[in-house]
Amino acid sequence: MQLQTQTRPKVMSVSVIDDRIDAATAIQFKEKMRDLTKTAPNRVVLDLARVQFLDSSGLGAIVAVKKLLGPDRVLELAGLTPTVEKVFRLTRMDSIFTIHPSVEVAISHAASA
Repeated sequence: MQLQTQTRPKVMSVSVIDDRIDAATAIQFKEKMRDLTKTAPNRVVLDLARVQFLDSSGLGAIVAVKKLLGPDRVLELAGLTPTVEKVFRLTRMDSIFTIHPSVEVAISHAASA
């Protein structure tokens, strides 16, 4: 599982480089996210633009990361592909997460906040 981070003054973006978050990669994804976000600012934006497949284990891992961040930090999502967006919509997780069309849009929201 490959992740790339970029930290700005009020937000850290984490891009998933792999095209899947599934049962085979979910635990590794969660562990890497925990390590990367230990010192993250209050907003973490997870860029899923390259992810073409997300199963229930992957969804569970993303929810677990949201919980790991605790009440003082927020996990937002960006760049959902149609298949991944459908998973969030069908499970109603789209009402739990703030979802942006792209990381750039998420970052611009941080700048104006």
